[in-house]
Amino acid sequence: QVQLVESGGGLVQAGGSLSLSCAASGNIFRINAMGWYRQAPGKQRELVAGIPSGGTTNYADSVKGRFTISRDNAKNTVYLQMNYLKPEDTGVYYCNALISTPTITRGNYWGQGTQVTVSS
Repeated sequence: QVQLVESGGGLVQAGGSLSLSCAASGNIFRINAMGWYRQAPGKQRELVAGIPSGGTTNYADSVKGRFTISRDNAKNTVYLQMNYLKPEDTGVYYCNALISTPTITRGNYWGQGTQVTVSS
């Protein structure tokens, strides 16, 4: 059984910073891509940032230059540093990972979500 456990998030004023982290645990053979998605009220879930096991990171245009995604493969953890936050960044942030186990190849896993609220 694979789990993604998120931490961080909370309430911050516009212009402030927050940091999210997400640790994967379980019978993991390999972690491929990891990423962060968010869902604002009344809107569809959207990709915020992604980081493959190798290669370059990618970001939504709305967060480029403000957010940084990184990962620690030794800890099976992905991070999202969010700076210069705007009210439109408000939403529930979900960790996502493609993980291979001894029985499942590239399974798609989600964290439970963490709330980020940016006040104006």
